[in-house]
Amino acid sequence: MRNRPIPGSSGRVRTMTLLGDPLLHRACDEVTDFGPALAELVEDMFATMYAARGVGLAANQIGVPLRVFVYDCPDDDDVRHLGHVVNPELVEADGVTVRGPEGCLSLPGLEAGTERFDHAVVEGLTLTGEPVRIAGTGWFARCLQHECDHLGGRVYTDRLTGLRRTRALRAARRAPWARREGRSTPQVP
Repeated sequence: MRNRPIPGSSGRVRTMTLLGDPLLHRACDEVTDFGPALAELVEDMFATMYAARGVGLAANQIGVPLRVFVYDCPDDDDVRHLGHVVNPELVEADGVTVRGPEGCLSLPGLEAGTERFDHAVVEGLTLTGEPVRIAGTGWFARCLQHECDHLGGRVYTDRLTGLRRTRALRAARRAPWARREGRSTPQVP
């Protein structure tokens, strides 16, 4: 069910921003222009997310510091949730706290047990500026919280503590994508 392209999508795949890039560690700007450039950005984000085999993607993960994310993510009942949110705000995150495996397209190939609430609600806007409210449970709630974190300048490793955080950051420093020629070792605040 995951990673199906959007019918009619003509987005282009963009380069992924990786851990260590300062853009991932600062809050994104509000979207104020709801014109064709925003629609193109969302199409590109879907294309990039699908190419990377992800279930969610924030705009800063492709180098655009705007408050936008896309998702194509199942919940724990394998119900598919597909869409986008512009200027999202996490308005509820509650219920049981669950530690589960979490990865990120900006840290390819890595994951760590990360605590998230089992229920989340995000409010924001559509491409045309219409209000939207999205509620999720389970895996989809994790996705909503993860993408909102990105837009606030956080990655999932910022939620880790102790040995779990040490191991995740060590793995990031040793990852092949961190060692590419011309790329510095990830520096994490």
